[in-house]
Amino acid sequence: MEAMCQIHHVNVARLVGYCSDGSRRALVYEFLPNCSLQKVISSADTKDVFLGWEKLQDIALGIAKEIEYLHKGCEKRILHFDIKPHNVLLDSNFTQKISDFGLAKLCPMDQSIVSMTTARDTLGYIAPEVFSRNFGYVSCKSDVYSYGMLLLEMVSERKITDVTKENSSHVYYPKWIYNLLDTKEDIKIHVKGDEDTRVAKKLSIVGLWEGLDMPPNPFTSTTTIKTRAIFCNGSLNQELDVISEIE
Repeated sequence: MEAMCQIHHVNVARLVGYCSDGSRRALVYEFLPNCSLQKVISSADTKDVFLGWEKLQDIALGIAKEIEYLHKGCEKRILHFDIKPHNVLLDSNFTQKISDFGLAKLCPMDQSIVSMTTARDTLGYIAPEVFSRNFGYVSCKSDVYSYGMLLLEMVSERKITDVTKENSSHVYYPKWIYNLLDTKEDIKIHVKGDEDTRVAKKLSIVGLWEGLDMPPNPFTSTTTIKTRAIFCNGSLNQELDVISEIE
């Protein structure tokens, strides 16, 4: 609640009010008719639901700007700790709005490292340092990690937390995506031309390490994870252009 009171951004879900009836309490947010990003990307095989790569790129850039606002644009730094497709809601124009600040944590603007007594975030999107301090300090970079996993899910149309038998080989998403890029294999999703393919590859690489060049292999195993996933009518072996920012 404290975090929400400090947020004034067009692309963050607006808190309208609250209700309290004895022990029952509820927060009331603006109505966003197109549900969540999760619904859109998990229905990518349905042509009348798929938004197209240009729109997905706009949504990805918008989410990045909103995270930057939370980290740098408020009186106090706001760490969301639950960045995932379920918490990105879409309005009538499919414009993204970040929601659900139930796990958010505040810290002074001159600090980026925060102390935590329990792990926050959702399995599959949680940064390693949030799960175990052996990986380092918890900071605003934890949201960046979750954002990267969100991008990989947007590209692959598979839920990060999907542990069905069919997807049992996809235990670690980043390694799976990296191997597809490294071996120039393809990922099954709607791709109708070179521009769609370039956008898909951009989102994949940015999701892996926030850059536009192929990252060095961070995995010790050289074994390629086999998958049945393929790109239809497109290849990931494309040169990249810089993604221009949304004005």
